[in-house]
Amino acid sequence: MTIANSYQDLALSAWQNFIAGKKLACPSRQQITESWIRCREAGVDPCDDAMHSRLDKTALERTLLEKQELIKIAKPFMVNLYQFVQGSGFVVVLTDERGYIMEVFGDLDTLNNPLTNNFFQGASWQEEVAGTNAIGTALVIRKPVQVSGAEHYCRKHHCLTCSAAPIFDGEGRVIGILDMSGASHLSHVHTLGMVVAAAAAIMAQLDIQRKNRELALTNSRLVNIFNTMSEGVLMVDSRGAVNQYNPAAREILNKTGQELLGISIDKIFGVKAVLTHQMLHNKEPYEDVELMVDTKKSTFHCLASGAPLVDEQENVNGGVIVLRPIKQVQNLVNKFSGYYATLRFDDIVGESAEIRETMHMAALAATTSSHILLQGESGTGKEIFAQAIHNHGKQSNGPFVALNCGVIPRELIGSELFGYVEGAFTGAIRGGKPGKFELAAGGTLFLDEIGDMPLEQQIALLRVLQEKKVTRIGSDKVIPVNVRVICATNKDLLQEVKRGAFRHDLYYRLNVISITLPPLRNRVKDIPLLFRHFLDKIGRDRGRRFTVEPEVIKCLERFAWPGNVRELQNVVERAVSLTESEIITVTQLPAEICAAQKVLPYPAPALVPPLQENFGRAQRKKLVEEAERQEILVLLSKYGGNVSVVARELRISRNTLYRKMRLYAIEN
Repeated sequence: MTIANSYQDLALSAWQNFIAGKKLACPSRQQITESWIRCREAGVDPCDDAMHSRLDKTALERTLLEKQELIKIAKPFMVNLYQFVQGSGFVVVLTDERGYIMEVFGDLDTLNNPLTNNFFQGASWQEEVAGTNAIGTALVIRKPVQVSGAEHYCRKHHCLTCSAAPIFDGEGRVIGILDMSGASHLSHVHTLGMVVAAAAAIMAQLDIQRKNRELALTNSRLVNIFNTMSEGVLMVDSRGAVNQYNPAAREILNKTGQELLGISIDKIFGVKAVLTHQMLHNKEPYEDVELMVDTKKSTFHCLASGAPLVDEQENVNGGVIVLRPIKQVQNLVNKFSGYYATLRFDDIVGESAEIRETMHMAALAATTSSHILLQGESGTGKEIFAQAIHNHGKQSNGPFVALNCGVIPRELIGSELFGYVEGAFTGAIRGGKPGKFELAAGGTLFLDEIGDMPLEQQIALLRVLQEKKVTRIGSDKVIPVNVRVICATNKDLLQEVKRGAFRHDLYYRLNVISITLPPLRNRVKDIPLLFRHFLDKIGRDRGRRFTVEPEVIKCLERFAWPGNVRELQNVVERAVSLTESEIITVTQLPAEICAAQKVLPYPAPALVPPLQENFGRAQRKKLVEEAERQEILVLLSKYGGNVSVVARELRISRNTLYRKMRLYAIEN
């Protein structure tokens, strides 16, 4: 008797005892014993000779459709397995994760043989249906298993030997079972090994297919990004010739695809191409290098970044170059550098006819593309109007860049306006710097105190306004700029032209639409509104709520306000800072405001309001000095003691400010 036959006899004896409810007479494999127990608990009849249950036609078709990828991949491996057992009565079976047969390979007579007639499409081989068997048991234990002869729980399968291995997906879930079954007397220990190897090959092929899908999806996404990104992308080979490009690069460089393919980077970048060659030869990437690329239409201004492409042996086989339009970069810089306007016409406080008429004219002017000249005394709110005009016009989505021509040294105003290239002059920063015209491209450039601009820069400004092009200092490259210019001044520019301090041609170029802002003394109706507006704002910032005595408003309305709205705002800050309660009284107002008798008609010949006749020259001087002292104190408090900033605000030198501080016994 062979060892196999001896084991089968023992297995049969153990099965008979188990079915009879007796204690096992001999030890059996643990996997088999546990399966028998599960079958008995599930109520499986070990003596049932009926055919297996099956899926109906609709359910089978749905299963085959859902599992078509697994079936397609498994079929070649099943064919290979079948070739080893062809003519021996064995069948090769593939089931789904529920144990339903999806595909069967076997001899024609084998499929009709009573021994293997339960192996058909749709047949269920779950343990609770077919008892202990390689397919059902492998589903439960999630491991390869071989079940032979009497190890089967159902007597009708004692003639079989079955070898099965589970098939897992990439996440470790069972998606099917591969099985090979035949007559029990033909069982071989190597059968299970063959099935396990085939199942492993199927899983490897499934993994390859999954990775191919992921690669295809990733490639599709990258191609979409490559083709839709706003930056231009050039791929070059190891010699610096373009071998791939995206639509943005073709549009930026204004070349056809045929013109771009194979073109040397030298013909595109000129002298700056040396950076790309260094990248290709020395693996040196570069980032945000400013380039001016000449195209058929114009000069394209951009920032270029390049990185080498290396293979597994660290050899450079090409590179990728990204071209970022300078406009995109400037918009980003403007966004985070404060180059935008926040104020609108709704933010202008006032109900007087004078301010309403001025706002109406400014709103009409905003809808045009003409240059605008804002005139008015200091503190009337010229920059507020400039921001409101910008936000009301077509350039509202562009940057709002402001430059005070009165506070910049005359030798630097040119570089501030027009920019410069690296090495243009001593102190020029590395890489150069764009000017305010470039930063304001597509938006508004607000030139405050235009009357203080040096004559030599007025000529350059006039040329830019006429040609709508700018050339950086030290460069010969012309950069087109589309900028709306709003100028402001507290001087009479026509008088400056007559004095020879301002060019007449620039004056007429700027003075297309002239808007004069009324002084506060001509807007007496607006003084209480502005005072309460500033008071409420400061109160919200400090978490306090203030009330105002009626006499305070009367004093404010009598004052001439030489410093206009800015002076009124400073008075509000002073009053809030000096009050110990939440009531604003006349005691917190400067002495000159309390002493004012009546507002003068516009224009006022002097900055100091007239006083009552019984005030002598000494009293008048004392009030003026006190007003100046209070203004210095307020500004020092406002700017945290920064003498330089306060001096600029007062438009005096630092030495003069220090002298006045000593005169008025002001300690900083």
